[in-house]
Amino acid sequence: MSGTNSPEAVKKLLENMQSDLRALSLECKKKFPPVKEAAESGIIKVKTIAARNTEILAALKENSSEVVQPFLMGCGTKEPKITQLCLTAIQRLMSHEVVSETAAGNIINMLWQLMENSLEELKLLQTVLVLLTTNTVVHDESLSKAIVLCFRLHFTKDNITNNTAAATVRQVVTVVFERMVAEDERHRDIIEQPVLVQGNSNRRSVSTLKPCAKDAYMLFQDLCQLVNADAPYWLVGMTEMTRTFGLELLESVLNDFPQVFLQHQEFSFLLKERVCPLVIKLFSPNIKFRQGSSSSSSPAPVEKPYFPICMRLLRVVSVLIKQFYSLLVTECEIFLSLLVKFLDADKPQWLRAVAVESIHRLCVQPQLLRSFCQSYDMKQHSTKVFRDIVNALGSFIQSLFLVPPTGNPATTNQAGNNNSGGPVSAPANSGMLGIGGGVTLLPAFEYRGTWIPILTITVQGSAKATYLEMLDKVEPPTIPEGYAMSVAFHCLLDLVRGITSMIEGELGEVETECQTTTEAASSPTQSSEQQELQSTSDQMDKEKVSRAVWEEMVNACWCGLLAALSLLLDASTDEAATENILKAELTMAALCGRLGLVTSRDAFITAICKGSLPPHYALTVLNTTTAATLSNKSYSIQGQSVMMISPSSESHQQVVAVGQPLAVQPQGTVMLTSKNIQCMRTLLNLAHCHGAVLGTSWQLVLATLQHLVWILGLKPSSGGALKPGRAVEGPSTVLTTAVMTDLPVISNILSRLFESSQYLDDVSLHHLINALCSLSLEAMDMAYGNNKEPSLFAVAKLLETGLVNMHRIEILWRPLTGHLLEKVCQHPNSRMREWGAEALTSLIKAGLTFNHDPPLSQNQRLQLLLLNPLKEMSSINHPDIRLKQLECVLQILQSQGDSLGPGWPLVLGVMGAIRNDQGESLIRTAFQCLQLVVTDFLPTMPCTCLQIVVDVAGSFGLHNQELNISLTSIGLLWNISDYFFQRGETIEKELNKEEAAQQKQAEEKGVVLNRPFHPAPPFDCLWLCLYAKLGELCVDPRPAVRKSAGQTLFSTIGAHGTLLQHSTWHTVIWKVLFHLLDRVRESSTTADKEKIESGGGNILIHHSRDTAEKQWAETWVLTLAGVARIFNTRRYLLQPLGDFSRAWDVLLDHIQSAALSKNNEVSLAALKSFQEILQIVSPVRDSDKPETPPAVNVPVPVLLGSISGPGLSRPFVRTDSIGDRLGRYNSSEPPVVTDELEDLNLWWAAWSTWYRIGSESTKPPVTFDKLTFIPSQPFLTALIQIFPALYQHIKTGFNMDDLQKLGVILHSAVSVPISSDASPFILPSYTEAVLTSLQEAVLTALDVLQKAICVGPENMQIMYPAIFDQLLAFVEFSCKPPQYGQLETKHIANAKYNQIQLFAPAEWVALNYVPFAERSLEVVVDLYQKTACHKAVVNEKVLQNIIKTLRVPLSLKYSCPSESTWKLAVSSLLKVLSIGLPVARQHASSGKFDSMWPELANTFEDFLFTKSIPPDNLSIQEFQRNESIDVEVVQLISTEILPYANFIPKEFVGQIMTMLNKGSIHSQSSSFTEAEIDIRLREEFSKMCFETLLQFSFSNKVTTPQEGYISRMALSVLLKRSQDVLHRYIEDERLSGKCPLPRQQVTEIIFVLKAVSTLIDSLKKTQPENVDGNTWAQVIALYPTLVECITCSSAEVCSALKEALVPFKDFMQPPASKVQNGES
Repeated sequence: MSGTNSPEAVKKLLENMQSDLRALSLECKKKFPPVKEAAESGIIKVKTIAARNTEILAALKENSSEVVQPFLMGCGTKEPKITQLCLTAIQRLMSHEVVSETAAGNIINMLWQLMENSLEELKLLQTVLVLLTTNTVVHDESLSKAIVLCFRLHFTKDNITNNTAAATVRQVVTVVFERMVAEDERHRDIIEQPVLVQGNSNRRSVSTLKPCAKDAYMLFQDLCQLVNADAPYWLVGMTEMTRTFGLELLESVLNDFPQVFLQHQEFSFLLKERVCPLVIKLFSPNIKFRQGSSSSSSPAPVEKPYFPICMRLLRVVSVLIKQFYSLLVTECEIFLSLLVKFLDADKPQWLRAVAVESIHRLCVQPQLLRSFCQSYDMKQHSTKVFRDIVNALGSFIQSLFLVPPTGNPATTNQAGNNNSGGPVSAPANSGMLGIGGGVTLLPAFEYRGTWIPILTITVQGSAKATYLEMLDKVEPPTIPEGYAMSVAFHCLLDLVRGITSMIEGELGEVETECQTTTEAASSPTQSSEQQELQSTSDQMDKEKVSRAVWEEMVNACWCGLLAALSLLLDASTDEAATENILKAELTMAALCGRLGLVTSRDAFITAICKGSLPPHYALTVLNTTTAATLSNKSYSIQGQSVMMISPSSESHQQVVAVGQPLAVQPQGTVMLTSKNIQCMRTLLNLAHCHGAVLGTSWQLVLATLQHLVWILGLKPSSGGALKPGRAVEGPSTVLTTAVMTDLPVISNILSRLFESSQYLDDVSLHHLINALCSLSLEAMDMAYGNNKEPSLFAVAKLLETGLVNMHRIEILWRPLTGHLLEKVCQHPNSRMREWGAEALTSLIKAGLTFNHDPPLSQNQRLQLLLLNPLKEMSSINHPDIRLKQLECVLQILQSQGDSLGPGWPLVLGVMGAIRNDQGESLIRTAFQCLQLVVTDFLPTMPCTCLQIVVDVAGSFGLHNQELNISLTSIGLLWNISDYFFQRGETIEKELNKEEAAQQKQAEEKGVVLNRPFHPAPPFDCLWLCLYAKLGELCVDPRPAVRKSAGQTLFSTIGAHGTLLQHSTWHTVIWKVLFHLLDRVRESSTTADKEKIESGGGNILIHHSRDTAEKQWAETWVLTLAGVARIFNTRRYLLQPLGDFSRAWDVLLDHIQSAALSKNNEVSLAALKSFQEILQIVSPVRDSDKPETPPAVNVPVPVLLGSISGPGLSRPFVRTDSIGDRLGRYNSSEPPVVTDELEDLNLWWAAWSTWYRIGSESTKPPVTFDKLTFIPSQPFLTALIQIFPALYQHIKTGFNMDDLQKLGVILHSAVSVPISSDASPFILPSYTEAVLTSLQEAVLTALDVLQKAICVGPENMQIMYPAIFDQLLAFVEFSCKPPQYGQLETKHIANAKYNQIQLFAPAEWVALNYVPFAERSLEVVVDLYQKTACHKAVVNEKVLQNIIKTLRVPLSLKYSCPSESTWKLAVSSLLKVLSIGLPVARQHASSGKFDSMWPELANTFEDFLFTKSIPPDNLSIQEFQRNESIDVEVVQLISTEILPYANFIPKEFVGQIMTMLNKGSIHSQSSSFTEAEIDIRLREEFSKMCFETLLQFSFSNKVTTPQEGYISRMALSVLLKRSQDVLHRYIEDERLSGKCPLPRQQVTEIIFVLKAVSTLIDSLKKTQPENVDGNTWAQVIALYPTLVECITCSSAEVCSALKEALVPFKDFMQPPASKVQNGES
C-alpha cells in the first residue's frame, strides 16, 4: 500500500476527508442537525490528529471510530444522496486502511441496516467488498455478518443487484480463503511445527485454528450446510439460499484452494464428512431432483433430473477427483461409478453429454488415471474403475450408433444407405449440416445407416467443456447431433495419448537409469560396488512396481479402447478422424509391445490389419491366431454385452483400387478404399517405427501387408523390393490415379520397413524372420496344386531382410536359408520355387561379397556357413532350382573364385551333385562351372580339393545326356593330370603336410585315417583317383566315351606315370589296369548282339560297329593294347615289384580270353598285344630310361624308379632273389632288372598261353549253324607269327611234346576255312598259285624250328622226323583238303579249270591248299636233302613216309585237284629217291628200310599205271610231255634201282620187273578214239620199259642165276603172250567174216604188234651176250604168226603189222657155222 502511505497521498486523504465532512455538514444542515454537528466536530478532530501526530495514518486508525462516526450517522438518515456521500467517504477510509476493528464492526452494522431497508444495494456491496479486501480487520461475527449481507442482497428482486451480489459473494469467499493462505504463509516462515497434533473429530472444535483459518472453516462448513438445506452455524441471518449457487461456491473454493484442504486436517475432515456425502446425496440413486429449502426459486417436475444441479455436481465431482483424489479414494470410487452410470443410454441426452465432458476432464490427466488404476483396478475386491470408464466410453459410442438420439429422429432415416456417402434428408434440427449435392461436406461417422457428424470441440489434450460451463441455463440445453460422439471420441484419443506418453516417458527414464546403472556397475571401481548393487536392486523393485501399474493400466483399458476405436475406424468417413484413430491404435499397439503384453498388442495390430483389408476379407491369420482371440468374442462392459464390431460392408469411402484377393480359389475381385490405404500406411508406420516390439505379431502385420501388396499388384523385383507390377499382372486389377501415385511411396516404405530391420535387436529380428517364414508357408500352401501366380511377398522380404542384416548374418542365416531351402525351393509351383532359389542365391552371393568383420578369409566357419545352403540345394530335384544354383556357383566363381579357400569342397560338391537324369541344360551349366574351375582355379584351391575336382570331372564323363560334355570332361581330366604333372612338387608338399595333420588328429581321436588307396602317399593317391576315374569312364556305355577315356588313361599313365612312387605301381597294375580289364572283358562278353540301326539323327554307323558287341570289342582292343603297352614300356619299373610274374600271368590270361573271344577284331588285337609284350627284351634299352639318370652314388629317388647304373656299359649285377633285389632298391646300387630263370618262367607262361589260344581257337566246333564263330585268317596268321619270336626264348627247353602241340595247332590253323565274303580278299585268284599269309606263317614257323634244330645240340635232332611228319601232312592237303570239324566247305575247283565260283553268303570256303601243299613238298625235299643221313631220319623211316605221302598224288595223277601237284610229286620223288636210295642201300643190312621197298614199288605201280583218265581236252603236246615224265621214272628205275638189285630185296626187284613187263605191253589207254590211238599209246614209255626190261634181263651184272632167270622168264612170258594174242586174233578175224572185230581186240592186236617191234628194237640194242638164245628163238617163232595176220581187214592192224614185220629183215642172213654159235 505504499501508494497510500506517501506524504502526498496522506495530504490528499486529509483534504478529501475534510471536504467530505464539509459536504456532509452542508447536506444535513436543514434536516439532520445532529449529523451536521458530528461532521463539524469531525473536521476539528481530523485537523487535530494531523497536527499532533507524525504518523498520521496510524493516528487516524486509532481514532477511526470517532472519525467514521459522522459518516455512519449520515448513512442512518436513509437519504440516498447523503448515504452515497457517506459510503464513498467510508470506502476512501477503508482503502487507506485507517479503519479499526471496532469501526469496521460499526460500519458493518450500519450496512446491515441499509440492506434491510433495501437502500443503495450496489453501493453496499461495493463497500463490503472494499472493506473485506483492503484489510483483515473484519473477523468472526462481523465477517459472517458481512457475508450474510451479501447473500441477502443476492436474493433481491433486482437482477443487477442479484448478479452483483453473487459476484461479491464469490469474491468475498475467495478473500476469506486467501487470508487463510496468507496467514499460513506468514506462520510457515516463523515456525516449522505440525499444525495439528491430535486428530480432530469434532466439527465444532476449531480452537486450534488461527483466526483466518477459523473464518474460512466456518464459512465452508456453512456453505455445506446451506447446500444441504440445513441451517448455517456461523452465517447467522441467512434468509434464503439456492443449491446451484452453493454448489458453485463450493466448487470455486475446492478448485481455487486445494492446498487448504490438503494441509489442514480440519478441512480434509470437512471434505470427507460433509462435501462427499452431500454430493452423493444430491446424486440420489434415482438421480431425481429433491426439494431443498422451501423458498427454492425454480421448482422442477419431480420425476426429471435437474440440469443445473446435475451439471454443477459434476463440476464439483470433477474438482474433487482432480484435487483431492488422494484424500477421497473411496468417495471418488463412488463418484466415478456414478459418472459411468450417467453415460447409460436411458439417461437424458444432456446428462450424458455433461457426463462425457466430465470424463473428458479426467482423460486428459494421465497421472490421475494412473492413480485410479493403482487405487482401484489393482486392489482386490475393488471396482475396476479405470476399466469401467474406458468400457463405458466404448459402450457409449456404440449406443450412439445403435440407439438413435431422442432429439433427432431423422437420423435413423434408413434412406441414408445409398452410395452418395451421406443421408439424403438432413436431420431436422441439426443446423450444422451442410448437404451439398448429396455429398457429406462435414467430417462424420457413419455406421449401419446412423450418420453422426464430427464436431471440432476442443484442442487436443485439453478438456474444454461446453455444457458444464452453462451455469446460466436452467432448462437442459439441446445438444447438437454428434457433440457427445465427438467428446467421447476425443476422450478416447486423449486417454490413449496421455497414457502412452506417460508410460513411455517413465519407461524411457527407467531404461536410461538402468543403462547408467549397469554402466556404472560394470566399471572397475571396487569400493562403490556394494552401493551400486544396492541402488540397482532398489531400482529393480521400483521398476517392478511401475511396470505392474503400467501393465494393469493397459490391461484394464485395451479391450474397451479397441472395441470403440475399431467401431469408430469402421464408421469414420473423415481422413483426419481416421488418421487419429489409427494413430491411437498404433500407439497402443506399440505400448503393449513395449510392455510385452502380447494379447493386447496383437489385438490392436489385428484391428489395424482388418482396417487395411476390404470388408469380410478372408484372412485366416486375423481370425485364427491365438493372439487375435478377440475377433469373435464379446466383452461384457458394465453388464451390457458388447460385440466386437467387424468392419461393415457399407463403407462410404471412395474406392481407390480393385484387385484380386490372395486366395486358393479365385474369388472375383475386392475393392480397396482410401481408408484401407490409410490403414496400410499406418501398418507400415507401425512396423517401421515399432518393429522391435512387434514380436510374434509380425505375422499379422506381414500377412496383411502381403495381401494388400497382392491386391495392389505389387510384384517383387531384384533384391526383394516390391515394385508396381504391370497392369497385365492381374487381369482385374484396377488402380485409380490416386493410388498409382501412392504405390511407389508404399513400395518405398515397404522397402524401408525391411531396411530398418537392421536396427532391430536380435530377438526382434528373429521374430520378423519367423513371421516371414510362416507367412511364406501359408503362401506356399495356397500355391499348392495350382499353377496360379503365388504370393512372393514373404520370400522377397526374407531376401530383403537378409540383405540388410548381412553384418550379423550368422544369427539369422540358419532359419532364413533353412526355410528357403526346405520349403520354398521344393515347392511344386515353379514361380514360387524360382523366387526361393533367387532369394537364396542372392543371399549367398551377397554374403560372400559383403565386407564382413573379420573378413571371410579369416572366418572360415562363416564362409562355410554361407556356402552350405548352396550345397544343400543339391538335394532338390527341380531342374529350375538347380539351374539357379549352378548360375550362382558360376557367378561366385567369377567374382570370388580366388578367395573360396575352404569353401571349395562345397562349391565342387554342387557341380558334382548334378545327376544324369537332370536335363541337358543343367548338366551343361554345371559343366561350364567345372571348366572354369579347371582352367582358372586349380592353382588357387587347396590341394586337398584336387581329388574332388577329379571326382567331379569324372562324374561328368559318366553323364549320358550330352556326349560332347562327357568327351570334354575327359579332356579336362587330361588337363588336370597335366596340372598335377607341372605342379607336382608343390602339390606333393602341401598334401603331405595336410596328411600329417590329419594323421595326428586321427591318432588323437583314436580312429583310423580312411582315404582311398590308403597306404600310397597322398600325391600318388591323387593320381590313382584320376586313373580310377578314367578307368570308370573306360567302361561307360557309350563307345565314344570309352574310346576317349581309354586313350586318355593310357596316355596319362604313359606320360606322367614316372611321377609315381615305385610301390604305387603295384596299385596301378592291380587296382586300375587289371580291374579295368576285368570289367571290359565282362562287359564285352555280355554285350548285346542286336544290330543298332543308326546312331541317332543322321549318323550312320559303319557295319563294323553296328552292334553293342562290336562297339565293346573296340574298347576291349584299346584297353588290352594300352595295358600291354604299359607292360612293355614300363617293364623296368614293374619287374622289381614282387608279383610281376603273377601280373604277367593275369595279363596273359586277359590276352588269352580276348584272343579266344568270338570276335575277330578283339582276338586279332589280343594277338597284337601278345606280340607287343613278347618283344620285350631283358636289359633296359636306352630309350626306356627316365630322362635324367641320377648321378653316381646318389640314392635313386623312389619316385622315378630309375634303374640306370653309374655306367650303362657295365653288366647288370645278379642277385639271388627278388626280395634281395627289392631290398637293395633304395640303396645306392642300381636295381637289377631281371633274372634269367624268372624270365624263362615268363616265357614258358607265354608259351602255354599261346598254346591254349592256339588249341582253343582252332579246335573245330561240334555243331555248325549260321552263327558259328570261325577264327579269321589274319588272326590265325598273327597267332602263328608269334611263335617264331616266342620260340627264340624257349628253345632251350622246347621238347617233343611241345613240338607235338605246335604241330596240332599248325595243322588245325591251316585247316580253318574262310568265310565266303572274306574270300576275295584272302584267296589268291584261282589262276595264281600263291600261298596265303597264314600258310606262309606256318611254313616260317617250321622253318624256324628246323633251323634251330639244325644248329641245336644233338638231342634236338630227334625232332626232325616230327617236322617231316608235319610237312607231309600238309603235302597231303594237295589231294585231300583237311576237314574242319563237320563243316561242309566248298572246295575251290581244280585250278586247271580256272573257274570262278560265286558263293552264297556266309558259306565257308576251303582254301586252295595246292600251293601250300606244293610248297610244303618243296620244303620236305629241301629238308630231306639236308638231313637224309641223320640217324633220326633213318630210324624214323622218313623216306618211307615221304614216299607214302607222295603215293597219293601220284596215284591220283590226273584226278589231282591241280595238275601241278602230281608233276611236282614226281619230280620230288625223283629228287628224294636220288638222295634216299643210296642211304637206304647203305642201311640195307639194318633192315631199317625194309618196309620202304614195297611202298616204293606200289608207288611206282600206282603212278605209272594210273587208274585216272587223262582229261578230254588234253593236247597232244601235253600228253607227250606227261609221257616223258613217265619215261623219267622208268629211267630212275633203270639207273638207281635195277643196277643195285643185289642190295635190294628180291620181292622188290620182282615187282619192278613185273611192272616193266606190264609197261612194255599193257601201257595202252583203253579210252582212246580210233583216230588218236596211235598217239595215245605210250610208245616211248613202252619202249623205255622194254629197253629197261631187256637191259636188266640181259645185263651181265646179274649176280645170281636167279635174277637172270627172272628177267628171262619175264621176256619169254611176254613173247608167249604176244603169240597167243596174234593167234586169237587171226581166229576171230576168220570167223567174223565181214563184221569188224570189237574195238578192244583191234586195239590189243595193235599193241601186241607194236610191242613186238619194240622188243625187236630193244633186243637189237642190248649187248648180244646178254640175250638168251631161247629168246631169239621165241622172237623168230613169231614171224609165221605175223605173216598170217596179213589177211586182216583193219587198216590200223595192217599198218601196225607192217611196222612189226619190217625188223625181221635183220634175221634174213645165212646161218653161221654151228661151231661158232656153240662157242658163243
